[in-house]
Amino acid sequence: MVSLSTGASRSLATVATQTPWKIARRAFTLAAVKIFLFYVIFYGCLAGIFIGTIQALLLTLSNYKPTYQDRVAPPGLSHTPRSVKSEIAYKKSNEESYSKYTDAMTAFLKMYDLDIQTDGQNYEDCGVTPQTYKDRGGLEDSELGQRKACRFDRKLLGVCSGLDDPHYGFNEGKPCLIVKLNRIVNFKPRAPTNNQSLPEALQAKSQPNLIPIYCKNKREEDESKIGEIKYYGMGEGFPLQYYPYYGRLLHAQYLQPLVAIQFTNLTLDQELRIECKVYGANIDYSEKDRYQGRFDVKFTISS
Repeated sequence: MVSLSTGASRSLATVATQTPWKIARRAFTLAAVKIFLFYVIFYGCLAGIFIGTIQALLLTLSNYKPTYQDRVAPPGLSHTPRSVKSEIAYKKSNEESYSKYTDAMTAFLKMYDLDIQTDGQNYEDCGVTPQTYKDRGGLEDSELGQRKACRFDRKLLGVCSGLDDPHYGFNEGKPCLIVKLNRIVNFKPRAPTNNQSLPEALQAKSQPNLIPIYCKNKREEDESKIGEIKYYGMGEGFPLQYYPYYGRLLHAQYLQPLVAIQFTNLTLDQELRIECKVYGANIDYSEKDRYQGRFDVKFTISS
């Protein structure tokens, strides 16, 4: 009995020596550790679910073929040189005022030099007249490896090729634009099926394997100030044998067909707005995107 009383007395003495703040600190520390462990486990589980979902989604995607392409808009129509606010303004007697435009065209056309397209494993001749689509297998046929690209000789661009005239007509007030349809993987533009949908000037020149392009004044008051517009390229449009595009992994050397447009008689010292459109059965236009199947540009050429 004496021994038990002594032990009990010591325990009571130990408890009595602990101040209330020490007990509260221990309780707070224990609660904080529990909360920390809870959130570590909770957010760890969330991260695991997120990573697992992403991995499962990636397993459904192809490296070569876009999975969701049913709502892809028709390709945009773009031109070189690009212009700030769609305006090309310069003084034809001052080379410095238009050199930024001609330099951009020269840099862009470098990739169309024939000496770059000599490799027979990456390039092939696809004819000199518009033909139907070039079938190089499906996008999922990865065992076929890299697909060949059709050669495009910049000589087809005539006086706008830059081979004979490094000024591309800018020095004479007859500027050229180089136009291309933007790339969309596996997209096949279809030639117009109804000539009545074409401008009158194109109806007589319609071809079954060609996407034609046509430019005209955007404002009625500019009709008499534009003058003749000349088109250069294979068939003066975009031939179908250059489509479809197989993507960067399978079609690394792909070259888009080009059309050169020369404005030969623009009225000087006037602000002129011109709109260019391509025409195809599956190419339409959007008020929200002024480059979808078309573009407009403003010329101001000073003497």
